[in-house]
Amino acid sequence: MATELIVLVNELGEPVGTAEKLASHHADTPLHLAFSCYVFNDKGELLVTRRADSKKVWPGVWTNSLCGHPAPGESMEQAIQRRLKQELGMTASDTKVVLPTYRYQTPPFNGIIENEFCPVYVARAQSQPKLNPAEVASCKWLSWDKFVTATHAEKNWSWWCKDQLKKLKDNDTIKHYANIT
Repeated sequence: MATELIVLVNELGEPVGTAEKLASHHADTPLHLAFSCYVFNDKGELLVTRRADSKKVWPGVWTNSLCGHPAPGESMEQAIQRRLKQELGMTASDTKVVLPTYRYQTPPFNGIIENEFCPVYVARAQSQPKLNPAEVASCKWLSWDKFVTATHAEKNWSWWCKDQLKKLKDNDTIKHYANIT
């Protein structure tokens, strides 16, 4: 298996180098490029996923549909499509960026700090998920309201998902994808 590289970036999200993905995630994780994606079906439901317990970073927690890292030279759209196939065994279309400059750093979780320049996207599901158990333990479709309620009421959600929700709750593109009028 080839070593997976991530793109290191400065505070503006500009590439400054590369590093090995798994070795880079630790208590002093360097700032790197990532993405989050919220996948909606035609009914306006959001696909949420529970990360596999074997994941190094934030294992076993619920989160938005998909997160990942573009490879050096790979566009965000290509990275999203690649990870959709690898993690969820599905395809999506109508991908749009909703938070182009989202940046976050998590508190430690199992000794690891996430530190990402992480644009946030939405997409429309074109197929049903077929989970890769090495990546995703389970998934479910939720209305936007049920998603918002769950992330506020339950503690087992990823830090970045809760943080992104603060910025997404009144977003017009989210409302469109979620069929909220």
